[in-house]
Amino acid sequence: MDSEVSNADICRVCRSEGVADRPLFHPCICTGSIKWIHQECLMQWMRYSRKEYCELCGYRFSFTPIYSPDMPRRLPLRDLTAGLLSSIATAVKYWFHYTLVALAWLGLVPLTACRIYRALFTGTLDAILTLPFNILSTENVAADIFHGCFVVTCTLFAFAGLVWLREQILHGGGPDWMQRDNIVPQAEDLPRVLDNIPEEGGEDEEEEQAHGAAWLEGLGQALGENEPPPPQDSPNARLQGNDAAPRAAEGPVNAPQEPEDYVEHEPAGADEPEQLQDHQDQADGDGNVGEDNNWIPMEWDRAAEEITWERLLGLDGSLMFLEHVFWVISLNTLFILIFAYSPYHMGVLTLSMLDMREAASASHFEGLLTTLIGYCAVGIWFVVLHRVAGWLGFNKAKRVLGLCYVVVKVSMLSVVEIGIIPLVCGWWLDICSLSMFDVSLKDREASFSSAPGTSIFIHWLIGMVYVYYFASFILLLREILRPGVLWFLRNFNDPDFSPIQEMIHLPILEHIRKLLISAVIFGSAVLLMLWLPIRLLKMILPSFLPYTISLNNDTHVNELSLELLLLQVILPALLEQSHTRIWLKGLVRGWCKVVAWILNIHSYLLGDGDEKQGNREDGQGGNAPEAGAGLGAVHQALLMMEPPTGFQPYQRPSFFIARLVGLLVIVCISLVVFSLIALTLPVWLGRRVMALWLVGAPPPAPQTAQSADAQTEVKVHELYTAACGLYLCWLAARAVTLVLGWLPQGRAAMMERLKQWCVLGIKTILASVILLGVIPLLFGLMLELIVIIPLRVPIHQTPILFIWQDWALGVLYTKIACAVTMMGPDWFLRAAIERAYRDGIRDMNLTFIFKELAAPVIISFGLALSIPYVIAYSAVPVFVANLQMRNFIARRIYPSLLLLCVFVVLVTLQIRQFKKLYEHIKNDKYLVGQRLVNYDHRKKAQAAN
Repeated sequence: MDSEVSNADICRVCRSEGVADRPLFHPCICTGSIKWIHQECLMQWMRYSRKEYCELCGYRFSFTPIYSPDMPRRLPLRDLTAGLLSSIATAVKYWFHYTLVALAWLGLVPLTACRIYRALFTGTLDAILTLPFNILSTENVAADIFHGCFVVTCTLFAFAGLVWLREQILHGGGPDWMQRDNIVPQAEDLPRVLDNIPEEGGEDEEEEQAHGAAWLEGLGQALGENEPPPPQDSPNARLQGNDAAPRAAEGPVNAPQEPEDYVEHEPAGADEPEQLQDHQDQADGDGNVGEDNNWIPMEWDRAAEEITWERLLGLDGSLMFLEHVFWVISLNTLFILIFAYSPYHMGVLTLSMLDMREAASASHFEGLLTTLIGYCAVGIWFVVLHRVAGWLGFNKAKRVLGLCYVVVKVSMLSVVEIGIIPLVCGWWLDICSLSMFDVSLKDREASFSSAPGTSIFIHWLIGMVYVYYFASFILLLREILRPGVLWFLRNFNDPDFSPIQEMIHLPILEHIRKLLISAVIFGSAVLLMLWLPIRLLKMILPSFLPYTISLNNDTHVNELSLELLLLQVILPALLEQSHTRIWLKGLVRGWCKVVAWILNIHSYLLGDGDEKQGNREDGQGGNAPEAGAGLGAVHQALLMMEPPTGFQPYQRPSFFIARLVGLLVIVCISLVVFSLIALTLPVWLGRRVMALWLVGAPPPAPQTAQSADAQTEVKVHELYTAACGLYLCWLAARAVTLVLGWLPQGRAAMMERLKQWCVLGIKTILASVILLGVIPLLFGLMLELIVIIPLRVPIHQTPILFIWQDWALGVLYTKIACAVTMMGPDWFLRAAIERAYRDGIRDMNLTFIFKELAAPVIISFGLALSIPYVIAYSAVPVFVANLQMRNFIARRIYPSLLLLCVFVVLVTLQIRQFKKLYEHIKNDKYLVGQRLVNYDHRKKAQAAN
């Protein structure tokens, strides 16, 4: 090899030439000056990059092992036994360790949390004293672990909420009344105000923002550090002023304070360094409260590197996780005492004082209701004690009580906004739609009494979805209307908007006012879009309602197939396509133009020019709000009675107020009309399609008249009819959009595009028949013959195959199989699926799909179905004369062959694992090194030729 290396060849890493003891190799396809490399340099680069292939050409490096000369041809049985026992011992060690980890985190932690919670709420001293013995008890362990997981989850959410609230306070500061409390007491001690002012502004701006806020100074004073707030011209003070500026009007209390008034006449005497030194000494003597300001980045980075999830949970093999388990149990107990036990008993005391204990006990959620009342009582007591501490001059206690009140206030507001308001919306939606399903309030009350938890969750979920889409529609309106029209509605995409910050800063009465106005708006929208259209629909088309939501057992429709069709075909097309939102936006824009022309308010509603459509108030286009932020933000700040930030001037016509009233009337009428169309058209189309689908069945429209045909009526769940009709409407709108887009191009271009789409449609139909028809049908038949029939049909009964149901199951399991294949190793089927998905419908290659994707799968499924059938009905009758035995073999041959195949695969995998173990034992005992293998370009060229 040395002859191949010229004097000009150098290593691509260290840029040095090869020598006798350090030769150069060419291990990959790269050529030129980067062809050569030392083995040591390559090994170091592989350890650093954690890659086993060239980052330029992608060729995987290969090494040949170098064994000791005394290695025998075959490993002796003693070495194999020792290596096998060592591997078994290692596996058993890890098994015991991971079992201990699982028992600790999934058994001990939730079990102790549940039984500590139960012992505390029992309320007896005997339960507390016998708690250690109850923890070790094996009675109802599974149920207690399940309930304990819920308790641990709640404590984790409480801990995460406190940490998040702390971050929000660090970012935006505390309430204004707490900042005023920090400033006023220091007014008499003017020299102390200068303690935090740097002489030349040498501190970094980020460090100033991190520890200069008045909120943090108040927290430090509450814990022992007696420092004043920063001056108004500091970066953090400016940040607080900017955050407080757009808040709702609260009178003079929201105006930013001017600490400069306290210090502008203070002379800078020679005693300032001494005062600063005394102040630092005092801070150091107060328990190092300000120690966070002197953190060392290297130490924090080192701590972050040492603490990982593997080390925290014990997955690294060490037993340090036992200490973490102890601290988690301790924190669970502390959080249960603080956030559950104390509020609950405070609620019990409050209800007893108000003589409402029996009313709370009669409810289905006595514990939850009592705890919420307890939190309200605790918040009131914090306010009272905060005032008393202020009157008595206990500043530290006053700030601590203020912090506790902020925590309780934010917690209760979060529960109201994320829990109660959506729940009320869900109940209101249900009440307004009772006549649509021909039910009454007594029916809803009975269902609530039978399953209160399920009823609450369903109504909360429905209300959450309603509020989310309401917020999405408001964002859509902001993209169309003139900035400033929706000045009374909060912009959820505003980067300065933070619901948590407003919970912290705004007074509680302001929150209550906004929540009530939000509830009124949501309720009015439900009345206009649901209750009133249903009343009109019953007057216009009495036989159209009610909707069918329950089916009889003798229905001819397979619900499973309809559900799979809905989930796999219709909903993905409606949700994953962006055309629906574009069409809705165009429809709303057209409606706005028509209404603006009728009322002559184009300047007010849409602006003076079309070019201003892109200058939206939100500044972020049509991005819908995130589920977490949008849903919590809708209730909190739906109405913000303050001047708009993106206001644009407009021309005010005559009788402007009357025109606005007319606009509101047209909006209400339009909502009713659009709701009527949405409630009738999709369902009507779906019912007609279902009537054609069910050949020979009468139309599935509900009928109230008593007739002989009512017994033969076939009803379909309106979920399927509405989804089917909506899908047809979507297809029609898509076709109309395409035709309208082709019309300006001329007749020739239109015919050419129509021809292309016809060819594409034919190709799509052929591919769909194979990929969505034949393959799922074969897959469903295999599952039916291998799993369902052996488990559900007795041996003495004849199984009946339902092709439609088998196809529906095959669609579902084919999709699951495709997902598993995409997550598995690289092989030809995964590459074929990836290419078919990458090509899409427009660039579809039928030859590739039939040859590389469909043919192997169909051949495999066909052989798996045909070979057992041929054996059972052709070969077996030659050797077996007993009919019962033939039937038994025919019924059990499919699962038997599956078990045989699984056994063969397992044996093959075990053989491979034993070969790897053999190589591992040999390498451990006799391997002395590895030598890099050169890439042979000549052999590669000959193989290509």
